[in-house]
Formats: sequence, C-alpha cells, structure tokens
Amino acid sequence: MLTLYTFGPAFGLPDASPFVVKAEMLLKLAGLPYQTNRGGFRRAPKGKLPYIDDDGEIVADSTLIRLHIERKYGFDFDAGLSPEQRGAAWMFEKALEDHFYWHVVQARWCDDENFAKGPASFFKVIPWPVRPLAQAFIRRKVRGTLHGQGTGRYTPPEQAQLLRRGAQAAAQLLGDKPYFFGDAPCGADATAFGFIASAASPNFRMTLRDEIELHPNLTAYVARMHREFFGDAGDGSGV
Repeated sequence: MLTLYTFGPAFGLPDASPFVVKAEMLLKLAGLPYQTNRGGFRRAPKGKLPYIDDDGEIVADSTLIRLHIERKYGFDFDAGLSPEQRGAAWMFEKALEDHFYWHVVQARWCDDENFAKGPASFFKVIPWPVRPLAQAFIRRKVRGTLHGQGTGRYTPPEQAQLLRRGAQAAAQLLGDKPYFFGDAPCGADATAFGFIASAASPNFRMTLRDEIELHPNLTAYVARMHREFFGDAGDGSGV
C-alpha cells in the first residue's frame, strides 16, 4: 500500500504542514488507498515532508507527488476545467504556496506567543538542557530564511496591505462556488484548503487569519472541505 509520510494532526488541522495536507487531499481526490506514517522525517529525501513510498518508489515534494499520481495512475486532477482554467488554477496554487505560506511560517515561528503554542512542541523530544539552544538556533535559521525570501523584510503595515489583497483575491475567485473552479474539486482545491486552513487556524494570532475571517465564503469553504475530506480529522485512516 502507498505510504504518505506526515507530521500528524496538529493545531486543529489534519496536519501541521499545509504541504502534507495538500498531498493527502490529492490522494483522497485520486481515490488511492494509502496509509500514513509519522516516523519518516529523518529519512526524508529532501529533508522535508511530505513524501510517499509507492511500492518502493520514493517521491518527495507535494507537487511532484501530484505529477507522480497523474503519470502513474492516469488521474486528471483538473478534469472538466478549460485550458484557461487549468492555467489559472496552477498559478493560483503557486501564489498560495509563495504568499500565504511564508506569512504562516513567520507568524508561527517568529511570534513568541505563537511559537509557544505551536512549534515549541516539536522540540519536546530534545532533552531540556539542550532544548532552549536548539529552539533559538532553528528560530534564527527561520528568520534568516524569511529575510532571504523577502517576507521578513516587510514592515507589519506593509504585510497587512499585501495580505488584505491576498485574502480578498481568494474570496473573489471563490465567489459563491462550492470549489474554487466550479462544482467539483480540482487540484487547486487541495492546495487552497491546505494553505487557507493553515492560515485560518484559531490556535495562532496572525494578520492573515484576521483577513480571511472577513470573508464568510472563505471560512465556510475551510469548514466544508474539512468535513468533506477530513471528517476523520486526518488521523491516517486513509480512504
């Protein structure tokens, strides 16, 4: 059976990582039986999760997992979409991954209160005398990454402007449709749910969550997708 390597449910989400949520929803959309395993991080080929083991073939990265499913199983995640919609859906996914994701990382790891309520739990396996040093080292690396990527260079008011437009654009694209590109879920919905739900988690204080909550269609979308695809709370029971 295909195995998806995950972090596991956290923060009221099917998984701590939106990329893992995306990959798991892709498996659900494709109707592939799978199991989850939370013990694979140390062996992750790219040093990150998710990755899959599909009958001995290891595929790392959520987007490469999608391409693998399309190639091996012939599943079209965007069946029913026009060529224009296919292009827009792909670009929408990448905008979420590059825009929403980094704000979530910054809010979780750089805000002391959020860090204590979330990422700090990842360090519990480290003995206490070393744990504060490990936390400080990783948080410093995260800040460096955010600075290099660009998100860490914005002032809070500048970020608020950008995130307001981002949440508004997502709400405008969704409109009153059940899914982002029509009456049936497509590949973009796997990404959209993963990243919008991650940003909307009530566990953390963040500007993006506040902006999302101003749009009832986005909050309803997150709740509906969670019920429809992760009614088991993402406990790894598969499909």
